[in-house]
Amino acid sequence: MADEPEFEPVADDATAAQPSTPGAKLRAAREAQGLSVQDIATRTRIAQRQLEAIERDDYGALPGIPYAVGFARAYARAIDLDEVAIAADVRNAVHNSDMGATRYEAFEPADPARVPSRTLAWTAAVIGIIVIAGFTIWRTQLLTPPTGEEIAEQQVEKPAAAPKAGVQAPIAAPVTGPVVFTANDDVWMRIVDEAGERLKDGLLKKGESFTLPAGARNPTILTGRPQALDVTVGGKAIPPLGAADRTIADVPVSAEALLARAAAPAGAPAGAPAPAGQPPRAPTTPAGGQGSVPTPASPPPPTAAPQPSAGN
Repeated sequence: MADEPEFEPVADDATAAQPSTPGAKLRAAREAQGLSVQDIATRTRIAQRQLEAIERDDYGALPGIPYAVGFARAYARAIDLDEVAIAADVRNAVHNSDMGATRYEAFEPADPARVPSRTLAWTAAVIGIIVIAGFTIWRTQLLTPPTGEEIAEQQVEKPAAAPKAGVQAPIAAPVTGPVVFTANDDVWMRIVDEAGERLKDGLLKKGESFTLPAGARNPTILTGRPQALDVTVGGKAIPPLGAADRTIADVPVSAEALLARAAAPAGAPAGAPAPAGQPPRAPTTPAGGQGSVPTPASPPPPTAAPQPSAGN
């Protein structure tokens, strides 16, 4: 009987040809799509040398285990491979290598394709610097004393307070206590007396107070932020010394002047014309006089003829 030919088992060439390591799988898929390593680097924003290390399964050339896994996932995503399976293969390969002896940190770097570009980071930094510089300049201007030009402009805008004929100035209330300046915000101020001596010159921080010396003669104030000062005389609040953020100069701040400001009537001063539609009022009786003096608008009534006395 003729010997039957013996058939030796032939290995499955297709199975043997299939890559077994994650790096080989990635390289085979890349070459099948006709892509170069540089093409993958452009898609993933990963350095070409690091992609080549992944294809060689040389994970020791990478910064660490998390980077090896993260770069492999991004590589697989760029060529439409199963990134989860590739990441698992890389973890197994790393743990079976010398790198597995080091501690594994349970995080992976973000996808490099989603990391903000360097231009965007620099733009954000420049915007932040501009904002900080602008705030610093604004704050410095608030705390800077007013210049001579600003003081002169304020004095020109302030109308001359000439007394009106026949108008009696309001009588100031009696002095009842010290003059106290309290800052509700940081404010620069200067207070001088009639001799030019500076009683206060500098920054009054928020919450701080300054009490005017009792013997100060005709003191006046200069400041660029009147609204930042709360002024009291003997505990009585005084209206603001000027408009907000407008420089005031040579404003009297003695107790008498401040109480006169607080006691100034809100209505029209004495001697003002009567409202339309109302007859003028007769003037008051002068001291020592008898009866009232008729106004020019009301003619005197006719006098009766004198009656003869009974004896004539």
